[in-house]
Amino acid sequence: MTNRQARELRVHFCKYGQDHVFKFWEILSEDEQLQLLQQAKSLDLDYLSNIVDGLLHSNARRSRVFGTLFPARFVKFPNSEVDWQKWKEAVTVGEQHIANGKVAAFTVAGGEGSRLGCAAPKGMLQVTPLKKKTIFQVFAEKIRAAERKYETSIHWIIMTSERTHNETIEFFGKNDSFGVENIHFVKQGQMPAVSGDGKIIMESRGKIAMHPDGHGGALKALGKSGMLSMLENLGVETISYFQVDNPIVRCIDPYFIGLHAKNRCQVSSRMIKKLYPEERVGVFCERDGRTCVIEYSDLPKEQAMLRDSNGDLVFCAGNAAIHLLDVQFVKKFNGSDLDSEVTYHVAKKIIHAVDQFGNTIVPQSPNALKLEMFIFDILPFAERTVILESERLSNFSPIKNSEGLDSLKTCQQDQLKLFTKWLLAAGVDIPSDENGLPPFDIEISPMFADNKHDFLKKWSALANKPAIAAGQYIE
Repeated sequence: MTNRQARELRVHFCKYGQDHVFKFWEILSEDEQLQLLQQAKSLDLDYLSNIVDGLLHSNARRSRVFGTLFPARFVKFPNSEVDWQKWKEAVTVGEQHIANGKVAAFTVAGGEGSRLGCAAPKGMLQVTPLKKKTIFQVFAEKIRAAERKYETSIHWIIMTSERTHNETIEFFGKNDSFGVENIHFVKQGQMPAVSGDGKIIMESRGKIAMHPDGHGGALKALGKSGMLSMLENLGVETISYFQVDNPIVRCIDPYFIGLHAKNRCQVSSRMIKKLYPEERVGVFCERDGRTCVIEYSDLPKEQAMLRDSNGDLVFCAGNAAIHLLDVQFVKKFNGSDLDSEVTYHVAKKIIHAVDQFGNTIVPQSPNALKLEMFIFDILPFAERTVILESERLSNFSPIKNSEGLDSLKTCQQDQLKLFTKWLLAAGVDIPSDENGLPPFDIEISPMFADNKHDFLKKWSALANKPAIAAGQYIE
């Protein structure tokens, strides 16, 4: 960048009232100046200004006023002959969709595992009960199994963050991408942290405080990286979206995909029934005739606690963060002003910042607003959606905490329960406690089966079925 371009950039920041970004310019080293210019050039100040103005003024006052909310309508898990016939029809459509190369997998994997005791990207966390496979390997095997079953090629896109990008790519390189041939990496976008009055916060004299723009930024990342154009040229119509903290998810599910395709949906989502009113999952609702997700912390208490005549929660549809996205809808999102209409969420944080003298300080109270987009906030913009009920054990066991609920321990227990459930359905005599947990560790590879239906089919075809005991691995 030339000196003239640098001056023009500084004038541009001054125009938006952000001239403090260059306050210590004269005392920065050449490397520090270059770093600051690169950061500053990457920011769309007009976009940022509109977002901040909306959040600090009109939108901020309306953020918790939802109007009339209704429970979301959803497709229930099949439990009758009519339901099962519809299930079979959807599966047939989904299988053809997959076999024709119309489905790609998309993993949001920008998080780090430090809170979980893993000093690496979260996808490198060892999660399976016996073989201690990483989350990335589990997903890779599920994708390879689908490719083998449907004799097709599935492109897998992984969204990293600024902090995890290089390490993630190196990890896949060292492991030969776990056998997945068509794998692509895109980097999550970033937003600057701002103060309560909308000023960009400086982390140091020559560095803007930046943070990932939330999993909703995945849509823009697909567009900016060129992935959308690539998928469109390949004939891909559906993106299977899932997050890295949920190893138990079915990455490629023909039933879910079939429902989505049959109904020509722009966005489809999986839901799991909430276990109790305070469960920390967003809730699918309907507002103004459109599907939306209300965060658990925002859902009014009287609605969160509301029960029907059977004692079941009325607002029961928990968001499992598993979605199907129509490629053309995502393209439309990237090619219009639609993205500017999606609400950003604000989180108050304590971050390192420089004072008026250029000294880095750590405030005692929150000093920064972190701006994020959430993927589910695109739902109200979709003309056609399907919300599908899922069995929790078959699709949802996230790892969010180091201990207690939603931890590595509970995820491994859920995997064991799931394997035990499949074996019992196949007529195998395997001991288990009142919670369905066996007294020893076993493991079923996704390369053998990643769902009950496929497991029963493959198990029955085995001429020499292995005895199930401690340490048994089925592949």
